[in-house]
Amino acid sequence: MTDKIEFTVTNEKGRLDKVLAENLPDYSRSQIQKWLQEGRVEKNGQVVQSKMKVHTGDSFVITIPAAKKLEVVAQNIPLDIIYQDQDVAVVNKPQGMVVHPSQGHPDGTLVNALLYHLDHLSSINGVIRPGIVHRIDKDTSGLLMIAKNDTSHASLTQQLKDKSSLREYTAIVHGNIPHKKGVITAPIGRSKTDRKKQDVIAEGKNAVTHFTVVEEFDGFSLLKLRLETGRTHQIRVHMKYIGYPVAGDPLYGPKKTLAGYGQFLHAGLLGFKHPTTAKQMEFEVPVPENFKKTLEQLRQKD
Repeated sequence: MTDKIEFTVTNEKGRLDKVLAENLPDYSRSQIQKWLQEGRVEKNGQVVQSKMKVHTGDSFVITIPAAKKLEVVAQNIPLDIIYQDQDVAVVNKPQGMVVHPSQGHPDGTLVNALLYHLDHLSSINGVIRPGIVHRIDKDTSGLLMIAKNDTSHASLTQQLKDKSSLREYTAIVHGNIPHKKGVITAPIGRSKTDRKKQDVIAEGKNAVTHFTVVEEFDGFSLLKLRLETGRTHQIRVHMKYIGYPVAGDPLYGPKKTLAGYGQFLHAGLLGFKHPTTAKQMEFEVPVPENFKKTLEQLRQKD
């Protein structure tokens, strides 16, 4: 069974393959280029080429081939394991790595690396997401807790539901917020106009984000943000909603932004109660090098 995606250019310019890759984040640019080569992208019923220059208002239809059954295999991918014992592990995911396989990203994911480096993983989330208790976006870096057995998985999941675990992020956002602290309470659900996005909508799920302004620059701010809930794209959606989108965010931010490879968002602090010992565990990792360099550049401009 095939699926079709309809895409209309809003204000982007440039090559078709690049514009599609920027607006369809669930699929890699190489996957989109393959579809173009296979003649799966049409404009007004005519097959188009990847190098075609697009203009505002252009509409395209992409015919996605029937999904193949995913086979998840262990891959020797470098992995920054911060901590592990027989029950849990904590890993520092790099920016650009997808958490688990999907049709758009069949391998090279965190799960593929976990299967190679760890001896056991929980089975609660099935063969595609073994050990995965919570996720962070592909272009968000930072800490994730991994369950190595089902008992630990159930405990960690319950802590997320009870809002007793700690998840703190560091972000660079556009603009200067007039107050130093704030709480964003706004329900989040799938966008009614773009299937790839989430949005603040009345019928969405409850979502709460706490933020603190750490440092201010010319046109940008450095924030610490704590999640009370864990909705898809929560911080990115909430910051856009209040008018201070995350810098570099290809989905929710402005086109004119800081140079980089995605949003400047880092899951730097993670805390939870150990499923077996009940000891309070807390881990912290610094922002990645590209994030650090960008901060230095912003400070030099002030």
